[in-house]
Amino acid sequence: MSTSQLEMLTDLARGARDQAGKILAQERQTEQQTTAQLQSLLSYRAEYAERLQKAMSDGIDPATMYNYQQFLASLDAALSRARQALAAQQASVEQSKKNWQQEQRKLSSYDTLASRRLLEEHRRSERQEQKTNDDLVTSRAARRQHNDTPH
Repeated sequence: MSTSQLEMLTDLARGARDQAGKILAQERQTEQQTTAQLQSLLSYRAEYAERLQKAMSDGIDPATMYNYQQFLASLDAALSRARQALAAQQASVEQSKKNWQQEQRKLSSYDTLASRRLLEEHRRSERQEQKTNDDLVTSRAARRQHNDTPH
């Protein structure tokens, strides 16, 4: 694989990782919103149940009691749906997190390959430089020896 191909794959992997990160951030934001909605529903239900208790202690007619109970039942159904939505969103966050991690591992693999290639090129360059230096020293020594020998 050529260096330019490796760079291209690394860039593609980086783009995929970044895109997966954006999706993960969006999923987490949606999870926070869903959690906030659930908390609001829980607070509203608790407040409404408290109103019912107060109304019952003050005395309440059967029709009003029925209305309170029906509304509480609809709040309970909404709470159930909100909990299901939160669970689904949490699963979505986990899936997005796994996808981001997979893309990060892929990018790390390409980065490792590029680092190894760079290190190998550096070693090759050092060996070539050492060979050149050795050749220079050898030729100087040969010239000196040639010049030092009597003619």
